[in-house]
Amino acid sequence: MDYSSLETPAKCYVDFCLVPVGTGNVSVANEVAEVQRLLKASGLTYTMHSAGTTVEGSWDEVMKVIGQAHAIVHKNGVQRVQTSMRAGTRTDKAQTAKDKVKRVEDILASDK
Repeated sequence: MDYSSLETPAKCYVDFCLVPVGTGNVSVANEVAEVQRLLKASGLTYTMHSAGTTVEGSWDEVMKVIGQAHAIVHKNGVQRVQTSMRAGTRTDKAQTAKDKVKRVEDILASDK
């Protein structure tokens, strides 16, 4: 198999948590706000939550914007950035992160 011609997934979601390290400040709110501005400008679908952000799009677009998030935090003076990520893809149907949450909420709603 020629792996060099293997394409990346057309759609994915990535939940990521970017952590500026060594800033001397326990709050990361300013860095998170800057990343949220970047995500808004990207045009990708994203949802911030208390422990990170879920971003959706093509594999290449999502990985690019996460790299840009590192770059903007570095540009603002942070020398070290750590990110943990969980990525998901599927080929059997189109499903957004919002769809995944709604599916569980619908199941829970039937408990009433």
